[in-house]
Amino acid sequence: MEILDRLSHFGPMDLGAVLLWGLSWLLIGIAIEKAPPSRPSVSTLMKQFRHEWMRELITRQPRIFDASILSTLRQGTTFFASASMLAIGGGLALIGNTERLLGIAKDLTLNTAPAVVWEVKILAVLLLVTNAFLKFVWSHRLFGYCAVLMAAVPNDTSDPRAIERADQAAGLNVTAARSFNRGMRSLYFALGGLPWLLGAVPLIVATLATVLVLWRREFASESRRALMGQTKP
Repeated sequence: MEILDRLSHFGPMDLGAVLLWGLSWLLIGIAIEKAPPSRPSVSTLMKQFRHEWMRELITRQPRIFDASILSTLRQGTTFFASASMLAIGGGLALIGNTERLLGIAKDLTLNTAPAVVWEVKILAVLLLVTNAFLKFVWSHRLFGYCAVLMAAVPNDTSDPRAIERADQAAGLNVTAARSFNRGMRSLYFALGGLPWLLGAVPLIVATLATVLVLWRREFASESRRALMGQTKP
């Protein structure tokens, strides 16, 4: 009954906007990761290059260049994991201070909704940020596993373990990158969910804008054309 009482503060427009927000987050992820071969996404194209990277690793001496690349990738996951943790802490601190929360709400809108409304809206955003944090942490760990397998790849192409180890390292590298990309999408939609503080319509507009930005970067960007070897028109 208490949950129903809290939901009564949200109208049909709010529920519809949240549903659109959640479905958009899930569906754009599926569209990017399961893109058809006839129109691959940037994430899909990068898979092949990651496999090629590990094959080139077999004969490269020394492997300082490869270690440097992997270290850069891990630094990226560490940065975003730390930023997500700070955002989670800030959001929880804001929820724990009801008076300040209501003060911010009053500054943003003339709506005099109870504190629980603002708490639910911030919690919804924090759920996506938390998901992003977990994805970044797992990605960081997988890149660590990948580093170990890269070190286990023989330099001799005639060694029967060379191709097998390289493919295993590539598989971990691809999985780590997928987790990182999922974390980034969660952050995109977390930022897109902040306009809900202003109302349902801003949330709908922000959600559609987020989907458009992600679609363009994965399917209609200069980086995609470069990966496909297409010249700039």
